[in-house]
Formats: sequence, C-alpha cells, structure tokens
Amino acid sequence: MSAERRQSGPFRAGDRVQLTGPKGRLNTITLEAGQIFHTHRGMVEHDALLGLPDASVVTASNGDEYLALRPLLSDFVMSMPRGAAIIYPKDAAQILGIADIFPGATVVEAGVGSGALSIWLLRGIGPNGSLHSFERRPEFADVAHANVETFLGAEPSNWTVTVGDLVESLPGSVEAASVDRVVLDMLAPWECLEVVADALTPGGVLLCYIATVTQLSRVAEAIRGTGLFTEPDSSETMVRGWHVEGLAVRPDHRMVAHTGFLLTARRLAPGTILPQLKRRLSKSDYSDEDVEAWTPGALGERSATDKRLRKTARQARAAADHSTAGSQDSPPA
Repeated sequence: MSAERRQSGPFRAGDRVQLTGPKGRLNTITLEAGQIFHTHRGMVEHDALLGLPDASVVTASNGDEYLALRPLLSDFVMSMPRGAAIIYPKDAAQILGIADIFPGATVVEAGVGSGALSIWLLRGIGPNGSLHSFERRPEFADVAHANVETFLGAEPSNWTVTVGDLVESLPGSVEAASVDRVVLDMLAPWECLEVVADALTPGGVLLCYIATVTQLSRVAEAIRGTGLFTEPDSSETMVRGWHVEGLAVRPDHRMVAHTGFLLTARRLAPGTILPQLKRRLSKSDYSDEDVEAWTPGALGERSATDKRLRKTARQARAAADHSTAGSQDSPPA
C-alpha cells in the first residue's frame, strides 16, 4: 500500500491538526467525528474543524480562538513518540541535499531509530524509489513503523525494515552495486564500510551522521583506509533564529547549535585508485590506546530501558491506529 495521506485541502477525520492557542501554546489532535478537545479554559469540538480549510481559525466554548494547521513534517518529528534520539529537521534537510536524495533512488538507512529520517527519505525518493532500513533493536523498529504509518496514513510498500545487524543483513537484502545512497546513523559506522562499498553503485554516496569528534575522526580515517571511496567531506549545521518585530530586530536568545556531524564520501569504480592529495604534515596517526578510547562505553553510549521502549512503542502504535482508523471512516475527498 502506498502512502497517500493528504497534506492539503479541507480537514477530514483522521487528519492530525495542530491547534495554536491565544498564548502560542501548541496542541496536536487527531480529528474524529463527535470528539471534543478539552482545555482548562474551554473546549473545541472536532466537528467544528471537519470540512474547514487548512489554516483556519476556530472558536472554543469560552471564546478563545485557535489557529488550526496541519503539522509540517518538522513539527511531527519533534513531537512524535521516540524510542531513540531523532535526527533534527535541520540535519535531515542537509542529508537530503548533501546526499542528493532523488526521486526513484534506492536508499539504505541504518539504524532506523524512531523513524524520523525514514519519513524524510521516503518523501525524497518518491513512490518509484525504494528505502531499505536496518535496525538492531526490534523495539525501535516497532516505534518507527508506527510513526511512519501515523504521518503518512499507511505503511508505504516501497519501504522495508530489517531487524538485524547491517553487516550480516545487507548482502542478502540488496544486489551488489545496486544502491544509490547509504545513510548510516550508528555508533560505529566504520564497522560497515566493506559491505556498504559492495552495495553501492560506482559514484553512489555514503553519508554518516556522527555525534562526536572522536567518531568523526575514526570513520574518516577508516574510509580513507579502504581505498574504495573519495576523500571524505565533513560538516555540521547550526541554525540561529531571529526576532523580527517592528524595529526590534535581533538574534533569538536560543539557537539550535551542534547536534551532529555529517560526513560524506562517494564510491569509487572497482579497481580505481584515488590520486594522492598533497598534504601538510599533521598529527594524523593514532595508536591502539586511542582506538580503545573510541569504544561504545568510552563514547558514552546511552540506551533506553526496555520498559521505556515498550511504553513508547504502545504510544506510537496507538497514534497510528487512531490516525488510520479515522481516515478509513471518512468519505473520500
């Protein structure tokens, strides 16, 4: 089944709607005939929203006015149930651009986490592309399935989620040299470089999302060491908002600064030897002791408890069931 949730037009049952109150507080609801959204001041009937155009204003029982909008994808991923930390919209947008995710592309993603990046990638590849996601933990995969289904309205037929280790599972899931893009969001991406190189088509893009500078250094050196990729390129993205009101124009007091590094490299054609770049002498060597400092424990890997993951999976599944049930009960547009 393809993902066909409508992102425009009048509101209908099953749609997620973001209500902005008089003081700017946001509340997201899933529309259902006969239901009521309660606040501590008044209530808004879902029926009053059904059939209204997107970006309409509805009045609560106490006279307060609420702006009703369909949440953007960036709104959804920041509020959806999470089993693992998500990739922020600022980084997801850069991933789509830097990795050159295009309609019809075959993309491999590992790990899937809570499914935030999966939704961005599915939008980028379109219905004619294919996304192969890999996740080691089944609890995370369950949360991702539910979140994708909640936002898109159905689980897309061009998306597969494999629970298992990428090194073991990838060779049996895709043909050699058939993958256009690989996106790795994991603690030790250097462990997967050989199988990723086998899967990528010549010229294909490898992108790694990396949290720390020690990981960034190690994966860059590992990529160079394979001799199978172009020289890696790394960056980070920072976003600073601005307050603009009349003549009061200034940067916001808070900004979204470092969240992670993006490192990209392209697959060389088989047998190709990359020309050596002339470099200045630098402290680029590392010892066994340095490598030991890059182990998961030393890097401060944090994992959610099984109890929390089960709770998050239940919340995500309830949202998906609520959303799909409402859209199935509503008449076609």
